[in-house]
Amino acid sequence: MERDYCPLDYTMNLIGTKWKPLVLFHLLDGPLRSGVLQKMISGISNKMFTQTVRELEKDDLITRKIYAVVPPKVEYELTPKGKSLEAILRSLDSWGQEMSA
Repeated sequence: MERDYCPLDYTMNLIGTKWKPLVLFHLLDGPLRSGVLQKMISGISNKMFTQTVRELEKDDLITRKIYAVVPPKVEYELTPKGKSLEAILRSLDSWGQEMSA
């Protein structure tokens, strides 16, 4: 193991932005169309949504499926690597519910 390696640093680099955990959390219950997913994330701009899902896709946390229909249909889904974050994301959600009550 590399001397300066920090597992938390690795994790935070993957999911440690404002929007990434929200995208991942909303995909826990299954695939969602792009527009539906974006509407579930209050305050995210089109540009930031696109940037976020691209980064998550690049890091193999989500997949994007494009359907050849008119109008175009794009769907996002968690990969096995993304699904492995479920316990962490659900714990963060529970903690937030407890602290905001």
